[in-house]
Amino acid sequence: MNEAKGKTFVYGDNVDTDVIIPARYLNTPDAKALAEHCMEDLDESFAKNVKEGDLMIAGWNFGCGSSREHAPLAIKTSGIHCVIAKSFARIFYRNAINIGLPILECEAAVDGIQPGDEVEVDFTTGVICDKTTGQSWQAEPFPAFIQDIIRCGGWMKYLRQMQDR
Repeated sequence: MNEAKGKTFVYGDNVDTDVIIPARYLNTPDAKALAEHCMEDLDESFAKNVKEGDLMIAGWNFGCGSSREHAPLAIKTSGIHCVIAKSFARIFYRNAINIGLPILECEAAVDGIQPGDEVEVDFTTGVICDKTTGQSWQAEPFPAFIQDIIRCGGWMKYLRQMQDR
């Protein structure tokens, strides 16, 4: 996957992992069941309205809180193909890469994108284009090896693919 395009869901600053996937669901081993509860304490309509390929936009320090991988897994499994934020909590950032969820930091894009806008992201170049408004922004693209990890679906799948070569 070299790009993402879809409708946007926009959230604010300091969205923590307990809001992304409430702790009461952490005993659920099924990623699809986690996705059904993604963001429900902040946006109860999210799981009902998200479509495959949509994007999540957020402010500063997205994914703060615990180190659980459940949070990026719930987001990815819900159908979100990319999260764009002003900044990410470092452990969330790493967990997202580990499970193959593309994330980009771009303050200007977050400031310009509105809920429901149609947005396209090119992961190779880091260009974010709001098709609704015609605006575009430049995010720092991932290095090639991280793009490979994301393209494979995460770190473990990437390692298995490397072993099979």
